[in-house]
Amino acid sequence: MKIAHHLDDATLVGFAAGTLAPAHSIVASAHMALCPQCRATLHKAEAIGGGILADQAPTAVSQTLRAATLASLEGLPVSAPKKPSAPLKAGALPDVLVRALGVTSLDQIKWHRKLPGVAIYDVPLPKGTKAKLKLLALEKGRAMPDHGHGGEELTLVLKGSYSDKFGKFTAGDVADLAEDVEHQPIVDSDETCICLISFDVPAKFKSIWARLAQPFSGM
Repeated sequence: MKIAHHLDDATLVGFAAGTLAPAHSIVASAHMALCPQCRATLHKAEAIGGGILADQAPTAVSQTLRAATLASLEGLPVSAPKKPSAPLKAGALPDVLVRALGVTSLDQIKWHRKLPGVAIYDVPLPKGTKAKLKLLALEKGRAMPDHGHGGEELTLVLKGSYSDKFGKFTAGDVADLAEDVEHQPIVDSDETCICLISFDVPAKFKSIWARLAQPFSGM
């Protein structure tokens, strides 16, 4: 698998710090299971962050502040640090997706066909999570309407490929897009293109017809 499109450095730093939204964290982790380059960059970010903390001089705090801090932590659930999925064999789903989707293969997904040539699966996330996570399947030759974002969006190609003004995206490639980006992905593979997409807010379609259809597409 040759990966040409990678996570932005800011996204990797956010992942290392545990500040990414759950939806974005899942996409980032799945990409890193496929991408040795991003795994290496993550390890560097973690090492730099650890070095910075180690160089900080300890600061004394009052007993009152210490007691108040400990009291505020009581009853909170303890969660393990987020780590990227382990490297995997070709064709296999990253562990983080197996856990999130509850399946071991994309063939087991129960798709919801929204529009001709377009199917979507809503990946369940914890209640109160703002960013959304979806699987999107576009058939050969289908194109997403020209659109902007208005928030952060991560798109990981799991199968097939698409092209837009940023180039060709094949399995393992990730599009790490800022809120001011506009583009129009077009499926250019002979098979259905399946992507894992996390986004903060729904896409901002330019066409009035696309906006009218947006409630049906779920994007």
